Amino acid sequence: MFDLDRWQEIYHVLSKNKLRTFLTAFGVFWGIFMLVIMMGSGDGLKNGVSQNFGDMATNSVFIWAQQTSVPYKGFTRGRRFDYENADVRALSDAIPEIKFLAPRTNVGGFNGASSIIRGLKSGSFQIFGDYPVFDSIDPVNLLRGRFLNELDIKEKRKIVVIGDRVRELLFEKNENPINQYIQINGVYFKVVGLFKSKRTGEAASFDNQRIHMPFTTCQKTYNMGDAIGFFNITSKDGIPVAIVESKAINVLKKRHAIAPKDDAAIGHFNLEVEYKKMVGLFFGIKVLVWIVGIGTLFAGVIGVSNIMLVVVRERTREIGIQRALGATPWVIISQIMTEAVVLTTFSGYFGLTLGVGLLELINYLLEKSGANTEMFLHPGINFNVAVTALCILVLAGAFAGLVPARKAVSVKPIDALRYE
Repeated sequence: MFDLDRWQEIYHVLSKNKLRTFLTAFGVFWGIFMLVIMMGSGDGLKNGVSQNFGDMATNSVFIWAQQTSVPYKGFTRGRRFDYENADVRALSDAIPEIKFLAPRTNVGGFNGASSIIRGLKSGSFQIFGDYPVFDSIDPVNLLRGRFLNELDIKEKRKIVVIGDRVRELLFEKNENPINQYIQINGVYFKVVGLFKSKRTGEAASFDNQRIHMPFTTCQKTYNMGDAIGFFNITSKDGIPVAIVESKAINVLKKRHAIAPKDDAAIGHFNLEVEYKKMVGLFFGIKVLVWIVGIGTLFAGVIGVSNIMLVVVRERTREIGIQRALGATPWVIISQIMTEAVVLTTFSGYFGLTLGVGLLELINYLLEKSGANTEMFLHPGINFNVAVTALCILVLAGAFAGLVPARKAVSVKPIDALRYE
């Protein structure tokens, strides 16, 4: 393999017809280049969409109250109802598959915003009453201070945790908001934490404008009684959240006198189902990319095989002389296969290198430009995939040289010497 004469012969054969060698190598180069670009772009799309989930527990379901659509137990259709604090215990007791249960309420109702004042600055933001467990379902990056804790809930403390955008609008640029006070609908609250969303794009912008306060404080301060806006629920590891979703809906229907067949009364969103759809979609994209990429690469390898057949035909007399001087069939086969492997490996390596380099350049330009990367983030290719692609190239090169090599040794030396 490291015989200098053999490598000189390979160089002579490949450089004898430079245009033909270049065009043949370009087919392999283009195949691996497109495979890398398509796989990197697919990962960029996947990263962008996945980033919108942040570190949120994907085995989650959200349940909220709507209007009834079926009369039941003396109640007319169109009845509105609220979940209650007692529902928390009822759900916990009835559904052992629950891992985290986080009731939540909004000041101003769903998508409602409240006026926030600090000194001469003001803004309008969403206020959520939460339990500490909410941070286990949809975690955030704490920049300063802390999140809610159980004492905040028990003592109904007037404290809040604010998003980074809230800080920008209500505080000076380098001012520390911790232990400062803000006024929410006429009531003063102490800031104990500052957070930033783990998501990107519009999702992050929405998160960073949130304000969290203890659930019990929110109910008491704004006269909500024991009403709950909606539930965030996650299932235990290994248990589909659909099981928890179905049981929770049945429990809530019984507790609030809702007809068993009334599917409109309770709104719900299963994040696990949507996440699996996304995973399935990108798995399909990855399979399609591999099919197209391998197909393109295979076309290049066929080109290598065909050109090696031409080379073998041109060297028939030379091969006959080698056979007459005692060269074994394996020497001829290994020589031709080595030429094919060298051609495919080097051209494929350049295609792989250029593809990875282009992806890195795109990633660098996206970060430097500050463009909205909500749907396309960190395009790149996994190292193991790159190694796999190179291994495929080596095998493909060997396959490309096998047929011409077998054809070369199938000719009898005496016939090869007579070939013109």
